[in-house]
Amino acid sequence: MSFTRTLRAVGGAVVAGALLFGTASVASADQIRHDQWPLRSFGADDIWKVSTGKGVTVAVIDDPVDGSHPDLKGNVLPGKSFLDGGTADSPDGKNEHGTAMASLIAGHGHGPGGSDGVKGLAPDAKILPVGIDLGDKEESYAEPLRYAVDHGAKVVNMSFEDFGDTSPAEKAAVDYARKHDVLLVASSGNSGSSIPHLPSSVPGVLAVGAVDIDLKVWKFSSYGPHIKLLAPGLHIRSAGVENPYRLANGTSDSAAYVSAAAALLRSKFPDLTAGQIANRLVKTAGLPDDMKGKKLPDPHYGYGFIRPSKALTANIPAGSKNGPFPPLKDGSSKASGDGKDAQQATESDKGMSTGAIIGIVGGVVGLLMVVLIVVLVVKKKSGRNGPPPGGPGGFGGPGGPGGFVPHPPNSGHQQQPGAPGAHPSAPPTQPPGR
Repeated sequence: MSFTRTLRAVGGAVVAGALLFGTASVASADQIRHDQWPLRSFGADDIWKVSTGKGVTVAVIDDPVDGSHPDLKGNVLPGKSFLDGGTADSPDGKNEHGTAMASLIAGHGHGPGGSDGVKGLAPDAKILPVGIDLGDKEESYAEPLRYAVDHGAKVVNMSFEDFGDTSPAEKAAVDYARKHDVLLVASSGNSGSSIPHLPSSVPGVLAVGAVDIDLKVWKFSSYGPHIKLLAPGLHIRSAGVENPYRLANGTSDSAAYVSAAAALLRSKFPDLTAGQIANRLVKTAGLPDDMKGKKLPDPHYGYGFIRPSKALTANIPAGSKNGPFPPLKDGSSKASGDGKDAQQATESDKGMSTGAIIGIVGGVVGLLMVVLIVVLVVKKKSGRNGPPPGGPGGFGGPGGPGGFVPHPPNSGHQQQPGAPGAHPSAPPTQPPGR
């Protein structure tokens, strides 16, 4: 069924740097680094002593990424553009949202020691750009997501909001990613409402809201029971296209920081599943003092704001392979599968029944032979000494000994119960984009 889709970047309005940081200082590259308050908040210098995201590929399903940007050069793979079929490592006109997200994840800065420009939280991770059209049109992220999974992504960042229904193809793509142990991260949206935007509300996706520099939830951060984590999303400095740098608000940036934190963890803990990586982020998340002791996940705070340093160093049990996500429907449970186990049980029953029949027949034949011999002996003896002892009917009275009671067929192979974790139904149809 065809339906109208509105996929929008959720980076919020770009704010002129001069308005917040002064016209003289904002132009310098080192000031750009200073503007990146989330790195100071995270304690990035100490984090990078533990992990830099090396060896991990993060897919950015978004606008194509400017791989020639001085803060990204060398960290961007060719990828694929679903706009024109080519690579996605060069920008699509002035569209810069994908470049911005990539820089927050894996920017390495430039200049001596990479001290200038924008640096991502996982500066040694690789970006797999997957270009899509974020404009108003019928658009699906199903094929781009499968492409990302098939081309080595261990984390997928989806900083966009979708106001349509989740199509069967998209739900199948999410399940496909999860079955291939890929962590999916999506922004919650910037409407400040409880309307469950997609793909963040799809079961199995890590939904991320935004906090400000005081770690309070941004008033425009969309919320709901699906929210899992928060991350910085206000006054975020990132790489641009038309201009080298930009400043923006939005849950897009928050999702990018969570994707970067996931890359750090996947680099340090390569044996943990995607769900277990999410579990470390959830179990080490922080909360304001007035939120402590409240039931979690909270519709606005989820489990809290990410603390990457603690997630990397705390002693956290691995836990379930699904972490905070619902289990995937197996689809191959013995109770509802292809019937092989039931067929084997039936064949086993048949085998036991045949054995029982053979045993009965053998017993009857043996009994008849015994009776025949006894009759002949008795008849012969009767001719000499009169009737046999024990009264009428032969030895021991009517029926005599030797009756064979077969054991019932073995019903050993019982069908197993169906696998748990059926996904809830998709969220209701969303209103058109604002």
